[in-house]
Amino acid sequence: MSPTHWLIVLVVLVLLFGAKKLPEMARSVGRSSRILKSEMRGLRDDDERPGEIGPGGATRADTEVRDPGNRQPGAAEATARPEPGPETHRA
Repeated sequence: MSPTHWLIVLVVLVLLFGAKKLPEMARSVGRSSRILKSEMRGLRDDDERPGEIGPGGATRADTEVRDPGNRQPGAAEATARPEPGPETHRA
């Protein structure tokens, strides 16, 4: 774009938003971009540190997917239905 085009864009922006709002908008955009950069940097740092404590207090090693085929058949049924004791048995 030529300098004339930039001048026209600047004049249109001043007419649309007013001279008072433009510096405030520029500051807001600058703050937003700084926040975005810091958050991205934080996410990148989190990805580079394996084995640290994550959400819920679990480490990444603790959250590995385990093979559900190693369960004993019937173990779930035994824990799901406890046998009635003397206090729960009614005649």
